[in-house]
Amino acid sequence: MNIDVLRKEIAEDEGCKYEIYLDHLGLETTGIGHLILEGEPEHGKPVGTVVEQDRVNQLFKLDMAVTIDECKVLYDDFDDLPEECQHIIANMMFNIGRPRLSKFVGMRAGVDARDWQKAADEMVDSKWYTQVTNRARRLVDRMRALATD
Repeated sequence: MNIDVLRKEIAEDEGCKYEIYLDHLGLETTGIGHLILEGEPEHGKPVGTVVEQDRVNQLFKLDMAVTIDECKVLYDDFDDLPEECQHIIANMMFNIGRPRLSKFVGMRAGVDARDWQKAADEMVDSKWYTQVTNRARRLVDRMRALATD
């Protein structure tokens, strides 16, 4: 998998802020969609606190490593999937995490069967799709395109 391409895709979807901000759920976040955790130096600091670029890059690198590891936990054959499918799953994993992505049972069945249309249909049939519609549409379109490859 081309991790540099994946990083670029996720960074574009997430956006980047060099300060502490509240995400759509009101949770402290910084950088490229990094949820600030208890024990991190940014935890508890006021919204608007500047976070340096080096720190943002460090957090993104760590978050990407966790994302790939989580993909491999959820999909035993993750490394055997088409690279485009790996990117789609990793993008979703980064966005919503393994607890929520693991509930996409129909999508997983589609991926396991290499039935990309079924996987895409199941992605559309989710609360996630209505929450991040533009991102979700792009990922669904990419999943559907696998069926024509």
